[in-house]
Amino acid sequence: MIELSHGPTLAWPALPLVALTSIGPHRKECVMSTTAKPLIVVSGATSKQGRSVATSLLESGGFRVRALTRNANSSQAQELARKGAEIFTAPLELDHQREFVQAFGSADGAFLMTPPVAPPSTDELPLGCQLADAAIEAGVGHIIFSALENVQKRSSGTKYAPHFTDKALIAEHIRALPITHTFVMPSFFYTNALEYYAPRIDGDTVLMPFYLPEDFRAPFVDPLTATGPAALEVFSNPAAYLGASLPVVGDVISPGEMVDAFSRVTGLKAEYRSAYSREGLLTYFPELGENPLLVDEILGMAEYAVEFGYYRDDRDMQWSRTVDPGALNWEQFLRATDWRGGRVSFGN
Repeated sequence: MIELSHGPTLAWPALPLVALTSIGPHRKECVMSTTAKPLIVVSGATSKQGRSVATSLLESGGFRVRALTRNANSSQAQELARKGAEIFTAPLELDHQREFVQAFGSADGAFLMTPPVAPPSTDELPLGCQLADAAIEAGVGHIIFSALENVQKRSSGTKYAPHFTDKALIAEHIRALPITHTFVMPSFFYTNALEYYAPRIDGDTVLMPFYLPEDFRAPFVDPLTATGPAALEVFSNPAAYLGASLPVVGDVISPGEMVDAFSRVTGLKAEYRSAYSREGLLTYFPELGENPLLVDEILGMAEYAVEFGYYRDDRDMQWSRTVDPGALNWEQFLRATDWRGGRVSFGN
């Protein structure tokens, strides 16, 4: 049992199927249904995390999935439909509360996440709160939210990383709501090195810029394959994870080690390059200069991780690899994707 931050300790029976039953004036609990598989709504269902969650739930055979997406005709949405998901069209944007409530209707659980929001936009926090409030209004039984640490609080205001802090503030909002909940907390994404911070090719050498120091070991994960098993574990055993904040980790590795593994797997010559400064970041990614606040955020995020640690010291860094022993480390990810240094788009 895990103690809720704002209420009593609750014990749920460990049951394979989930439905709703009242355990108080507002709060709801997941218990067994013998008539239907539990329905889970996945927001951002065509994102990397969303696809992973929807796919894991469907392939488990134990859940129905309603996939929330802005474009039902995208290849990602169509693939989820082929796997058995119900597609619900609504954008993950502010002021779509009625559509969110409809999307969550009759659902036993919901996986909530917010889309990437770059400063100066401040939409992420109110959007996340609107999603959670809509789940409450619709009578959802259990929420999983994809959260991160509160950088503003942990750094005493010295580091600027609103896409971390806003997720932490959404989590605080959810803790105060009359609903049982769990938070998963993804590490740095391997996929960022392929999609947003891709290497340069210089003759026969792959130059690999990282926004972290060469020897700094940090947690990384593949969101396409690791988020789903984590969410499946929680939705299958909600009683074990009431109020928990659970890191999702595939590897703890330094950029230097990542470069060495890339060379070992591909046979290509590769070298680390530092983007752990404004000058370095803009040297390798000059397009970021169009948004100085985004540059501030990337550097603030990196400095936060180096100086304070990506996760709080009391987080269980082994949890996700215990429940998902097949989680890919960096070398396994390289072999699975056959990546050789080119820019890759994973869709959204």
